[in-house]
Amino acid sequence: MSNDDNGQKDQPECPSCFFARPNVPGAGLTNGRDWFHNPGMEPDSARLLALLKQYFGFASFRPLQEEIIRAALAGQDVFALLPTGGGKSLCFQLPALVRPGLTVVISPLIALMKDQVDALTESGVPATFLNSSLAAGESRPRLRGLHNGEYRLLYVAPERLMLSGFLDDLERWNVNLIAIDEAHCISEWGHDFRPEYRQIASLRARFAKAPFMALTATATERVRTDIVQQLSLRDPRLFVASFNRPNLTYRVEPKSGAYEQTLGFIRARPRESGIVYCQSRKTAESVAQKLNEDGIPARPYHAGLASEERARNQELFLRDETRVVCATIAFGMGINKPNVRFVIHYDLPKNVEGYYQETGRAGRDGLPGECLLLFSAGDVVKQKGFIEEKTDPREQRIAREQLQQIVHYAEMSECRRASLLDYFGEEYPETNCGGCDNCLTPRATYDGTLAAQKFLSCVYRIRERSGFGVGLNHLIEVLTGADTEKIRHWGHAQLSTYGIGKETGRAEWAAIGRELIRLGLLAQTTDKYPVVQLTDEGREFLKRRRTVQLTRPIAAVTKPAPHAGEISCDENLFERLRALRKRLADERGVPPYIVFSDVSLRQMARLYPQNESEFTRVSGVGAKKLREFGAAFLAEITAYLAANARQIFLDEEPATPTPAVVRARLNDTTRETLKRFRDGHSVADIASHRGLTTGTIFTHLAVAAEAGEAVPLDLLLTPAQQAEIAAAGAKSGWSNLTAAREALGGRYDFGLLRVFRAVRRKP
Repeated sequence: MSNDDNGQKDQPECPSCFFARPNVPGAGLTNGRDWFHNPGMEPDSARLLALLKQYFGFASFRPLQEEIIRAALAGQDVFALLPTGGGKSLCFQLPALVRPGLTVVISPLIALMKDQVDALTESGVPATFLNSSLAAGESRPRLRGLHNGEYRLLYVAPERLMLSGFLDDLERWNVNLIAIDEAHCISEWGHDFRPEYRQIASLRARFAKAPFMALTATATERVRTDIVQQLSLRDPRLFVASFNRPNLTYRVEPKSGAYEQTLGFIRARPRESGIVYCQSRKTAESVAQKLNEDGIPARPYHAGLASEERARNQELFLRDETRVVCATIAFGMGINKPNVRFVIHYDLPKNVEGYYQETGRAGRDGLPGECLLLFSAGDVVKQKGFIEEKTDPREQRIAREQLQQIVHYAEMSECRRASLLDYFGEEYPETNCGGCDNCLTPRATYDGTLAAQKFLSCVYRIRERSGFGVGLNHLIEVLTGADTEKIRHWGHAQLSTYGIGKETGRAEWAAIGRELIRLGLLAQTTDKYPVVQLTDEGREFLKRRRTVQLTRPIAAVTKPAPHAGEISCDENLFERLRALRKRLADERGVPPYIVFSDVSLRQMARLYPQNESEFTRVSGVGAKKLREFGAAFLAEITAYLAANARQIFLDEEPATPTPAVVRARLNDTTRETLKRFRDGHSVADIASHRGLTTGTIFTHLAVAAEAGEAVPLDLLLTPAQQAEIAAAGAKSGWSNLTAAREALGGRYDFGLLRVFRAVRRKP
């Protein structure tokens, strides 16, 4: 099946397809016809791919998607663990197109339901939702449509399921699949346990023939087992994808002026949108207000806001009207915005699973995303205080264990990606991920043998004298020779280790102690008053006088990190296409990414499609979007090329380009720019005189150089600047200009770097 054939027809290949009349909601449902010729047989891969392209615009499945879909179509229960951005929704959306009947999607995220239903509707799929956000007048036509069989998907919150009469209605609506999204909410071991999820298991008895599909993005082995048991899944097919998000970069910085750090980080990314997670509602409000005062459009988002304000703030974020949302960590945002480019944790998360899920909201489209965690010991104390407010001792113990794990992650010197994957039971095969601060800029180490000996000896001497262990703070007080009531009461001033660490500050001793715990030389209990104790490895360390290397504290860095997964494209055209997308989205009252994702726009700005056949090769272009948006985007690209030359991207250049072929790319406007430049006019003067941007002028010069024309760099750069750029390009590789620009501290314009690269590589 070629992409050219796919997406250009108004109807799928099969003439009896349910969606053969896309403008008639529910057409074909009443006669029970299926989209493939023999409803008794499972569709082959070609048929599934046809639907995938027709309604979602994709030419291939992501890992495990097809296997999960086939299992569901075969009537099997499924447990699927796919990372955020891994395509979980498609696993139940596509089967809903194949079979007659209704797929019920249970989700705790009310805000997300409308978003997904809007996206499905825009793609030509009949779907709806029922939740507390709807007024009675809005619910009635939806219920009428469900009774008439007009929908293929229904999104509901778990609370809605238990309303009087709702289960009776479901039984009349021919339910063929029940999908439980965010399934970790059913487990008390999960990071977001919700008691109302426990009621879902009662559906099994009433819908015995419908397969269940449990989906989540974050679950340890213990949580996975609990989900299967709580939902009473019957011999389920288990699918666990890799947790690795290669397009995300992870950083941890010491918190030292958190707001200034956040502001500097965001200002260094002037056109990007992101989420700032805060521990409290007050902080979320305060950070949002300060960002607005400093010229960065931001809105708060937390459970304390009125539902109308919360919905409005989210809508502004989804529609690119505001760049930043400041949200509480505890409140599930349900943000399905694919072009979130960064996530900042202003405060320490409660656990690793929550942190992983929250960072996973960056880069859902597969393009680069950055994750920054601001860490301080004070945040640890705050979290411990919240834990003490819990009344259930078991919950307290679980929370302390989880807090210990996230603190270890924040302070570790090893690869953060490998640590996250290890937490979920996955081994990372590389020694350097190239996408976390510890791998990009390894921290300095020092011989910490003496410090470790002092600390471990102090632990040993206290237990030897008193017969019990103590906490980290008391150990540090003994090491630094403090005069406290506890030290006097227990006689610890008489210990040989009392005051042997006076030359080192308390904060540094605390960091040393936590690192010794991470290294396994010490262990810390998860009781209400955690006690530090020697491990067998710690005893061996003291006994055999071994050495140990400790790491220096982490340093603050706010500049953008090198990006993986970047799509090189014509940035000026990309910005024009973004503006067009925004206008079309506003006209329809939907977020811009509902029209097209950034991935689609970047492919357009790279491939320069000139007709519908070429346009359907762009990822995300299905039949309905081709009909509705194809003409507008093709016209914009054509208009752009009338005044600008195509760019050449080195990672897809022809194997043996010839000057004659490339010279044919030079049009009159490019030649005019080249002539003026050679006559001594500056780039800024040429742009001003011709009514163009400097970026366009740089593009003209780059294309001219790639065509073999002489473009004198001396008119743009000094010899020293040329040498500096050449060194950076050689180190980072010229195929990635972003990395080269970052290595140069962002001091040179992208367009200028393109010209330099083109001149150095010209035929």
